[in-house]
Amino acid sequence: QVQLVESGGGLVQPGGSLRLSCAASGLTFSRYAMSWYRQAPGKERELVAAITSVGGRTNYADSVKGRFTISRDNAKNTVYLQMNSLKPEDTAVYYCKVHQAPFDYWGQGTEVTVSS
Repeated sequence: QVQLVESGGGLVQPGGSLRLSCAASGLTFSRYAMSWYRQAPGKERELVAAITSVGGRTNYADSVKGRFTISRDNAKNTVYLQMNSLKPEDTAVYYCKVHQAPFDYWGQGTEVTVSS
């Protein structure tokens, strides 16, 4: 049974930083690409960042390029999202996701609020 558990969310002031973690179990973590999504109130869930299984190639939503960094530690079965220069519009619930065909598996989410 694949399980994803996010942590690291919270309340932060504009311009601040947070690091989210997603611990995975029930799969051979190193074989799978991982991604972070977010969903703001009243909006659809959107892709924030993704990282490949091999080579660690990354891609980002335009809105977070240069501010967010996705990384992974295959020894710890964990994917991270370092978020810097946070803005109020980054406020959302952040989810990690893995696609293990034919299913997508999601964590429960961690809430990030950027406010003064």
